[in-house]
Amino acid sequence: MKSKSLGRIEALLLSLSLLALVVIAIVTLSGRFWWLPPLASEHGRQIDFLFTTTLVITGAVFILVQLLLAFLVFRYSGSKERKAIYFTENKTLELAWTIIPATILTILIFFGGRLWSKIQLSEPPKDAFKVEVWGEQFRWTFRYPGKDGKFGRVDLKLISVENPLGIDKNDPASKDDIFFFAGEENMRIPVNKPVIVYLRSKDVIHSFYVPHFRVKQDAVPGMITRTWFVPTEKGEFEYACAELCGLGHYMMRGVIVVDDEEKVQQWLSEQLTVADVLP
Repeated sequence: MKSKSLGRIEALLLSLSLLALVVIAIVTLSGRFWWLPPLASEHGRQIDFLFTTTLVITGAVFILVQLLLAFLVFRYSGSKERKAIYFTENKTLELAWTIIPATILTILIFFGGRLWSKIQLSEPPKDAFKVEVWGEQFRWTFRYPGKDGKFGRVDLKLISVENPLGIDKNDPASKDDIFFFAGEENMRIPVNKPVIVYLRSKDVIHSFYVPHFRVKQDAVPGMITRTWFVPTEKGEFEYACAELCGLGHYMMRGVIVVDDEEKVQQWLSEQLTVADVLP
């Protein structure tokens, strides 16, 4: 009797622990304790929808499984008076728990892949606002193409203290380029206008992450990667490096200012160009 009673108590405690996990999951889902900040970009709505849909589906499965497990643990806890039984196979059950999850995952992957293709593979509008972001240990550098809308040629052999991006000052397209370090100025972009960001790295892999815009793109040495988005809210939004890139990784953060395009263009017109900085 004592052994049987102890087994029931252990089963009860385990069941209560599983139920506690279910309660925590439900409170988290219903309370919307997300780590995602308020949305401030156009394509972010679709990302949030896919994220929430995936979380709800997996959360519901988790809750149902834990409830069933808690019930079975308590209802069929070990007893010397009862022998365990088993069956070798159940084709109907096995097909069900294989086909249903596979179908759900295929649908989620399809919509996720389509959204990824829209962001990464589709061409942004021709009038998109351009900015180039360079990552290095441990700071960001920004470059704007100037009035001609073209970035000048760069050559890593030309990198120096005065010319941190290796801009070829003899290239006519470079003359009106504007560049500065993140600590000198905030990156500025226009609201309600497509913004295309070209990413480069001077040393290791960095990752340009702007959570409010649902933007995260790696900057890879030897490559030019890109991402584009449409900001929908004016204000200041934090960005950071989301790739652990060394001891000073924590310093690679700053603020993006989103404002009316006229104000952004006015601000650009007040900045020094390559012709001024690298005469």
